[in-house]
This record gives sequence, C-alpha cells and structure tokens, in this order.
Amino acid sequence: MGLRETGFASYNGRDTVKGWIYTPIRKPRGIVQVVHGLREHSRRYMHLILKLNEAGFIVGADDHVGHGKTAADSDTWGDYGTRGYLTTTEDEKTLHDLLVKDYPGLPFVLYGHSWGSMIARSYAATYGDGLTGLVICGTCGAIESVAPLGAHLKSLVDAGKGGDKDIALMAKMFEGMTSRYETVNDPNDWISGDPDVVADHSSDSFNNQYSPLTIQALWDFTELVASITGPEWAARVPRDLPVYNIAGDQDPVGNYGEGVYAVSNWLAVAGSRKVTTKLYSGHRHEIHNDRDIREEVTDGIIAFINGVIRG
Repeated sequence: MGLRETGFASYNGRDTVKGWIYTPIRKPRGIVQVVHGLREHSRRYMHLILKLNEAGFIVGADDHVGHGKTAADSDTWGDYGTRGYLTTTEDEKTLHDLLVKDYPGLPFVLYGHSWGSMIARSYAATYGDGLTGLVICGTCGAIESVAPLGAHLKSLVDAGKGGDKDIALMAKMFEGMTSRYETVNDPNDWISGDPDVVADHSSDSFNNQYSPLTIQALWDFTELVASITGPEWAARVPRDLPVYNIAGDQDPVGNYGEGVYAVSNWLAVAGSRKVTTKLYSGHRHEIHNDRDIREEVTDGIIAFINGVIRG
C-alpha cells in the first residue's frame, strides 16, 4: 500500500485541508473517496480503507475544516469559517478533482458516514454526474428539531455571534442520542454496542468531541440537513446514480431505521432506479467499526462497488 499526504485550500478561504491518498499495490480498478463524520477524523476509517486497497481501489480521504489534522495544524477545532454549509461539500469536490487529475479515467465512488453521508448527499445533488456510485452509511432522514433551532442559530450569527461556542446549544441539538438504550455506560454509547469501539473513540485525541462547535458551525449543520431533506433534494440526484444506503437499525441518527428508509424512498419517488437499502439488525451507528460485523459491512460495500463499476 502506498500513502501520500496532500493539502489544499479550503472553500472557507482560511484553512489548508489535510488529506491522504492510499494506493493499492496492484493496478487500480477505481477510486473511492471517504467522507468522515462529525467530531472525528478520516483515520477512523482505516479498516475500510485497507480493505478497499486490497480490493484494488485508490482511496482519498481528508480531515474536514475544524476537524483532525486540519484543525490541529491551525487550532480551529469546531470552527469551519464563515462561508456556510457548502464549505465541506466544495472541499470534497476539490479533493475529488485532485484525485481525478492524478488518476484519470477511473470509476469514482463517494462514501460518506454520518455527517459525512449528509455531505455526500449534498455532493451528489450538486456534482452527482461525476460519480459512478454513492455509498451513504449512518445517514439521517428529516430531523424535526432542526428548523426551529436553525432559525435561532441564524439570529445569533446575524448578531455577530457566529464565532462563539455555546455548549448548551450544542447539547440541545444532539440530546437524546442514548434515550432508547436500556443500559448506558457512556454518553457515546450510541456510537456502538461494542464498549471497546466507544472507548477507542473517547480516547482518540484527534476526535474533537470535547471541543464545542461554533454557533456558525451549528447553523451550518442545520442548513445542510435542510438542503438534503425531502423529494426536492432527491430530484437533484442523477436518477441513474447507484446508491447503497446502509445503517444499523439501532442507530439514533437514522431514527432507528425510519430515517434511513425515508432517504431511499425520497430517491425512489424522484425516479432513482438503483437504490439498495440495508439495515444491520441490533447495531448502532459505526457499523464499519463494530468488530462482529465490520467484515460483512466492508464486504458489502466492496460488492456494491464491484457491481457498479462492472455496469
């Protein structure tokens, strides 16, 4: 496996986004771009990345603005700048363009998990014609609390408080994540039913879980969710783009499966002909890291990719 670090100017006009390109030892069959989730970083997908390399795929991944190595280098934890929710979408387009320039003519698949799946959905609605396939993992449907909270956040941004950090507001946005579980030993238990996965997440110094997001970043999140909700979003996704929509049925982000199916239904209503939905029974958010099913999950992702690049 080859590894190359890269960096590029963020859409926010302030940061340099740090990224990595992982290459297989044999002739590449395609490119997969991995889009990580909220308050984590791209190395947490290493098991998936290595499996994709073994299957012959180049993998590109970056740490979003306000996250991981990008934030560590500029001390901007939880701060995405002031250009709005499209910052991360446009940054992923820049990485896409770098990958395509270096490795032209290969099939290109976008994989996004959690917040990364929302970014990937935004990307597919804007730049979907350049994709061979789309994998969304741990995604959300409609989030009822987003609209009223978003209006309040916008008023704070308009009042010049976008750079402030409010722990109470952030907690309100993400409250109730463990409310359906009988036993809760850690606030992050919604991530996985495997305590070692939860402990690994909590001890990772590149996860900015203890650094609050700015009010601007919280507003950007609500704007992103609004932009990818409903048939209007789905109508902007190319109808012939194959989509693989996967999650755990005990994942609160996808409202325990209901929101996951809602996304697939929006796409179907909009005329998408190639949508596959799969829920993993008894599993929570990070199905790609749960040790008892991660091989099945990654094998399913690779099988989907193999299917779309073969036509």
